Amino acid sequence: MRRSRNEVARWRMRRHVQWRKTRGHEAQSRRYRGMRRFHYLIAQRQRRSILFVRQY
Repeated sequence: MRRSRNEVARWRMRRHVQWRKTRGHEAQSRRYRGMRRFHYLIAQRQRRSILFVRQY
């Protein structure tokens, strides 16, 4: 069955919008993961320095 040009265009637009949303969410989660890692490393460093101070 042949689709009208409008139907095809609407379908492509919808697919493209969905693709852009998922790409945005992926990038956002990647950035969030990086920030979490950064804060985790800072916390580890602080914990180690506290242990070091308490030993001496």
